[in-house]
Amino acid sequence: MSNQFDGDNQGPQVPEFKLPDLNLGRLKALLPIGVLILLGLTSFYTVNAEETGLVLRFGKYVRETAPGLHFKAPLGIERVYKVAIQRQHKEEFGFRTVKAGVKSQYATKPYRDESNMLTGDLNAANVEWVVQFRITDPYKHEFRVRNMGETFRAMSEAVMRRVIGDRSINEVLTVGRAEVALAVEVGLQELCDNYDTGITVDQVVLQDVNPPDPVKPSFNAVNEAEQAKETLINQAQSEYNREIPKAAGAALQTIQEAEGYALDRVNRAQGDASLFNSIYAAYRSAPDVTRTRMYLETMNEVLPKVENKIIIDDSIKGMLPLLNLNGTMGGK
Repeated sequence: MSNQFDGDNQGPQVPEFKLPDLNLGRLKALLPIGVLILLGLTSFYTVNAEETGLVLRFGKYVRETAPGLHFKAPLGIERVYKVAIQRQHKEEFGFRTVKAGVKSQYATKPYRDESNMLTGDLNAANVEWVVQFRITDPYKHEFRVRNMGETFRAMSEAVMRRVIGDRSINEVLTVGRAEVALAVEVGLQELCDNYDTGITVDQVVLQDVNPPDPVKPSFNAVNEAEQAKETLINQAQSEYNREIPKAAGAALQTIQEAEGYALDRVNRAQGDASLFNSIYAAYRSAPDVTRTRMYLETMNEVLPKVENKIIIDDSIKGMLPLLNLNGTMGGK
């Protein structure tokens, strides 16, 4: 057996590495330039028009800066937090906007835990809402509360659940939505003030309120029954409003007619009594003349109504047997 290392075969060759020649003089010349560039990059900052800058020196808040170009201590001695105070912020609960536009797209299924709530009458409801707010005190917003975003969302959800839990399912789904939104806005603002969040709540909007999917058919049936009930009540009320005034008017007319008839009868009776009294007074003053006048007036009223008239003198006697009174009556 021959030896592999005999002769010219010396085994694997290891490459040789040579360190580049360092020009220390050149490095010394570039070092100040690099330090100046580093100082320049870490000494200036810009605050946008809708923002304000909060400057911390060694982690302690020292000042607030307005929009524009500003100087700060370099090399991390001072740090700047920029807070948008001129912008209205928005937090969505129970859904998220996937794509905004003319036809916005929303995602709801991953966020059902936020929207599932229990009402005061022990019914379930899916409540989706939006909170719009502004940062009015950037110092409190950044440094007074830890994890401000999560804390604010937790406060909003807690207030909404409390308000929903004080109302019935019908109030939440129908007439009470505006009241619920206003109550949540007021309650959330109180919490923000108590916790020194530096936030002002502008508006709370109930995006959508629906019963859970498993009970939607039953809930719709109940709503249809409620609507039918309201329709019947309105129809009955309309009938009542039409018939009752009509009956009241007829009753009033009858009463007024009766009162008029009574007044007429009383006036006629009083007139007749007055006439009788005047005739009686005249009769007492001249009985014969009054008796004769009354007789003549009575005959004047009676005789025109009699068709056949027979005038007999009081002095004639024995004439009645000659009169054919029966024939006269029969001829009539």
